[in-house]
Amino acid sequence: MGFGGNFLIFGHRGAAGLAPENTLASFRRAVALGVDAVEFDVHCVQGRLIVIHDDAVDRTTNGRGKVAGHTLATLRRLDAGGGERIPFLEEVLACLPPQTGVNIELKSQGSGAALAACWPGGERDVLVSSFDLAELANFRRSCRHARCAPLFHRRRSDMLAVARGLNAWSINVADHLANRSLVRAAQAAGALTLVYTVNDLARARQLAAWGVKGVFTDYPNRVSAGGRRGDRQSDGQR
Repeated sequence: MGFGGNFLIFGHRGAAGLAPENTLASFRRAVALGVDAVEFDVHCVQGRLIVIHDDAVDRTTNGRGKVAGHTLATLRRLDAGGGERIPFLEEVLACLPPQTGVNIELKSQGSGAALAACWPGGERDVLVSSFDLAELANFRRSCRHARCAPLFHRRRSDMLAVARGLNAWSINVADHLANRSLVRAAQAAGALTLVYTVNDLARARQLAAWGVKGVFTDYPNRVSAGGRRGDRQSDGQR
């Protein structure tokens, strides 16, 4: 596991299709299904990094309002699904085996500096990504040797230039942007390509054939280490 494989499976927000996203239960489910790495999102609140995707708590918890409008204490009391709580970054890392890689997506202003201050690198493979290119650049200035990746949902003419400017390890692109020519162009520019969110095994295999380094999936039971060998793991759910 980690980033050493030929084709990597990232559990998207853990195993978001099988357990409440970005919770310890979701990350444990992804690990049990054999992912190489998990992806999750961090916001900085009162100097601490918490793991939640949206800038509001309404969709994923029983609370209301903006993440930034709550204290850490009130955020931690919310139910993030099935009795799970919004975890701290360090809680997520502690629940993962050291060989499981992580992709940390910076979501809020100040999250890059906060991550740099508690950088979890070392033996674990870590990739830091963001749609907020300024925040990612701020992080990069503090952690020059860390792996980083700009995120793209819409095609831009300067995607590869952005990647070069960040000395990016990869470019992370939406599935609808991924094609053979983009993968080859990224390779020529010295960057790998990761694709989100891929929940279909046939599509994952097509991307692998094009030279994509890996995919993010909500369903590691469908697109998994086992799935790469052609035998889906059921985990009792579809």
